[in-house]
Amino acid sequence: MLLWLTLALLGSTTCWAGQMYGSGGGEYFSTSPDYDNDVTGIRVSVGVFGLFKSIQVRFGSSWSERHCASGGTTQEFILRPGEHIIAVYGSHKSYLRYLVLYTDQGRWASFGQENGNTFSAYPTQGWKVLTGIFGQCRLLGMTGIGFQWDDPRVELTTVPTNATG
Repeated sequence: MLLWLTLALLGSTTCWAGQMYGSGGGEYFSTSPDYDNDVTGIRVSVGVFGLFKSIQVRFGSSWSERHCASGGTTQEFILRPGEHIIAVYGSHKSYLRYLVLYTDQGRWASFGQENGNTFSAYPTQGWKVLTGIFGQCRLLGMTGIGFQWDDPRVELTTVPTNATG
């Protein structure tokens, strides 16, 4: 049994070494790596009692699969060209209840209502940005969430000025 579990974890595309927020439990999910496109949007569905039902991430112009349960009221936050998510604040009880996404252009978006234990997530290095999510789900929705941070995928379009003239 231990050998099977070890092989299953080694074959997984997700590195579970990252911090996960929430009570956890249930089936694991992860966005597939997109090595060509930055995160350009987040879509969240919130159900009755404020439980997060599902989440999707947009890379470039394509949405990932919907993770977790169906149903709920859907909201989405579309980023501007060159904009990145650099921090997340949220809360959870037995299920995820609230997320606020902060961008490097001073914008933010909130999903759900704050209720329960709060958390903050951000990269350990200032130039890193959100490049994916992972977490756990049960029948009613999301029980945990974590964030993958890395360098932006698309090169910045601004050219640094030459200090020597």
